[in-house]
Amino acid sequence: MVAEDNKIQVLEDLELARTRTKQLICTLSEQQLDVPYHPGVNPPLWEMGHSAFFYEVFVFNLLDGSPSYDPAMDDLWDSFHVDHKDRWRRDLFPGREETLTYFNAIYDRVAERIKSRELTERELYLYRYAIYHQNMHIESLIWCRQTVGYPAPLDFKGDRPAPGEAVTGDAEIPAGRWVIGMPGESQHYATDDFAFDAEKPRFEIELPAFAISRTLVSNREFQAFVDDCGYQRPELWSFGGRKWLESEQDVSLVYGVTEPLMHVPRHPLYWRWHDGQWQERVFDQWLALEPDAPVTHVTYWEAEAYCKWAGRRLPTEYEWEVAALGNKPGEPFRRYPWGNDAPDSSRADLDGRTMARNPVFDYPAGDSRSGCRQMIGAVWEWTTNDFLPYDGFKVDMYPFMSTLQFATHKVTKGGSCATSSNLIRGTYRQAYLPFRSDVFTGFRTCAI
Repeated sequence: MVAEDNKIQVLEDLELARTRTKQLICTLSEQQLDVPYHPGVNPPLWEMGHSAFFYEVFVFNLLDGSPSYDPAMDDLWDSFHVDHKDRWRRDLFPGREETLTYFNAIYDRVAERIKSRELTERELYLYRYAIYHQNMHIESLIWCRQTVGYPAPLDFKGDRPAPGEAVTGDAEIPAGRWVIGMPGESQHYATDDFAFDAEKPRFEIELPAFAISRTLVSNREFQAFVDDCGYQRPELWSFGGRKWLESEQDVSLVYGVTEPLMHVPRHPLYWRWHDGQWQERVFDQWLALEPDAPVTHVTYWEAEAYCKWAGRRLPTEYEWEVAALGNKPGEPFRRYPWGNDAPDSSRADLDGRTMARNPVFDYPAGDSRSGCRQMIGAVWEWTTNDFLPYDGFKVDMYPFMSTLQFATHKVTKGGSCATSSNLIRGTYRQAYLPFRSDVFTGFRTCAI
């Protein structure tokens, strides 16, 4: 049986997930619930129903063998039984009130189940699995609002909670043997070391010395690439990058830049040149580009081209994790750059509060031992690695958490401004297709 404080924590996490999900959906009008189709988002009501259905599958069906709330809806809430485009069919799905009733009924049942019994490690693991899965959908609900230009979530404060002084240059990482990943095999139930299957099993690796930027690439730095016609120079782009450029409609035509195209260079997705200045769309507002904030919503191909232009390179995922955590064989394991204390607003830009609008040198309390800043939060950081299983990988409780992304996606690390603070850790591996820019992606560079 698990300790009472773990039971209390899982109840708090469950209620927070419920509250944040309802805020993100109930603050939308009926008209706004019908989001335009986009391959990178889901309709908000489907996200809500799908999250509740996940608890049914991994708590009530698996642990108790109890039937679903409405078996006729099972295939529609299951992401692997309903095509993505069909999720927009309002004739198939219940409306707001019925979906909220379902959502709250499932959450009440889960909370009551937790309160009414002692928890085994397996039960705690499954509760966490379902809660963390829902937090992934909280992030996708936030980037949905950004994608379609809806008002910012209520959690967005737009303040600067943890200012720092400017830092520059590289952190020098010595050659050595390092520890990568989380311990255990699949279905590992240790209460302090929850991890998804793609983070396991832990292994050791020898790396040569390398130098990695102490900060993320900023808007100011990326603007220099834009101003130097970086998007128009084929020699800076790989084959994949050139193919992406050729396939993309110019974003200046999509996001409201009215000047002739010949006067507007290509640029990151939510930038525009307007009234003599660069601006960035943040939810439903066009704001002046913050020069020292991290460049956000860039594809892997854009990050790669910038590196070629700057005479730099992207880190591997192993280099990134070593710079962030610095775990060595035989030493106490660190989950975060600063140690093992949970993330908070003094250490990282998470939970949809400031949305990567603060300078790359802020959050000094979140520095890693190597001196790198903002390696947790702000933006998911592109690495050069394809998303592949570690040696010894075993499929977890949910067989599709990782396997569908293997070999086609790139590894990003560190979480973003929209990631939930109880979900992220330095070993977490997120997989995105290299052409994705609707999510909160950015990068830092390494010396060649």
